[in-house]
Amino acid sequence: MKILVIGGGGREHALAWKLRKSPRAERIFCAPGNAGTSEIAENVAISASDLGGLVRFAQENRIDLTVVGPDDPLAAGIVDLFAAEKLRAFGPTKSAARIESSKIFAKELMLAQRIPTAEARTFSDSRDALDYCERLKFPVVIKADGLALGKGVVIAPDTASAKSTINEMMNEGRFGDAGRRVVIEEFLRGTECSLHALVDGSGYRLFESARDHKRALDGDQGPNTGGMGAFSPANNWNKKLQSKFETEIMGRLLRGFIEEGITFRGLLYPGLIITADGARVLEFNCRFGDPETQALLPRMKSDLLPLLEATVDGKISQCTIEWDKRAAVTVVLASGGYPGKYETGKTISGLDDAAKLEDVQIFHAGTKRANGEVKTAGGRVLAVTALGSTLEAARVRAYEAVSHIHFENCHYRRDIALGVST
Repeated sequence: MKILVIGGGGREHALAWKLRKSPRAERIFCAPGNAGTSEIAENVAISASDLGGLVRFAQENRIDLTVVGPDDPLAAGIVDLFAAEKLRAFGPTKSAARIESSKIFAKELMLAQRIPTAEARTFSDSRDALDYCERLKFPVVIKADGLALGKGVVIAPDTASAKSTINEMMNEGRFGDAGRRVVIEEFLRGTECSLHALVDGSGYRLFESARDHKRALDGDQGPNTGGMGAFSPANNWNKKLQSKFETEIMGRLLRGFIEEGITFRGLLYPGLIITADGARVLEFNCRFGDPETQALLPRMKSDLLPLLEATVDGKISQCTIEWDKRAAVTVVLASGGYPGKYETGKTISGLDDAAKLEDVQIFHAGTKRANGEVKTAGGRVLAVTALGSTLEAARVRAYEAVSHIHFENCHYRRDIALGVST
């Protein structure tokens, strides 16, 4: 089979790496890819946002399956465009992708189906939202309705900050159209957990659990990022929580999709918070998580390709997924200053030495090749994953690998999975 992976981050490198292992994968293309994908696939200089260019490439090269990594092309309807040209693509349609691209759609669906989530109200008029702030119990969470590169969620500690956030989003256009409507919801206390499920419209198969670290600095300090590390399995997940999750969240969500006339086929990734009252949904995502994917796929023993095909074909219930019982820890190496301003073009050294360590896999994100060297080309640069008999063993090995890698102003957290036991 010829496979096209759309995207150029660590998630897409992990997907290409896993698909490369399939005996049926003849050629893999990545658009646009990175320095890491160029070693296992053929990079194509087409942006993930160039939907027309991607469709033409898939037609001209007779691509058998396209795997869409990022959320933006899914929200823009890339799967619909591929389907119109009779091209197979893994991912939800534009209508189904609203579960991630519209916080308001997701919240209204959850409330209608009695899916455990934070109490919330939605607003299209800033005056109503500002008035509502006067009678709130703080802190509260304010979410831009649309996609905002992971930056459209603000925890407001008091009335003044809530009003400032609402004004920036709704009146000043901080996130463009994405922030013209907002959701204001109660702040839930607990620990977060990431679950992934392959959903084929009526059935699904769950992945192993994972947790990520979103804050930029050790001790969960500093600004939110796209993710500074992850580990699997999650230490706050168990069979009792999973049983309730399947009935109260997944079952009700699939029923809600059907009632809305939506066939969801792709990867559903609910972000959960485990509270004193059980699991609550913070948000739904409709694509593989990043950096959770870099921790999960090294644990997957099964061939990923037939699982993706079965999802597209509505046959995932016929599949089983086999997992490595070992734990995985992923540490993200970022450019100094991320998620704020940072410099690129820094030479990266030590990759070969790190890769020689047993049970270590290095996934590239913001990298490119120039003059025979690997250079930094983004905020999150690399994700270093290690397997171990325990989370602590995996953690030690991951940081050993990290110690071999160097680039100017390299920044990473030193407490990924620290003190966590399974």
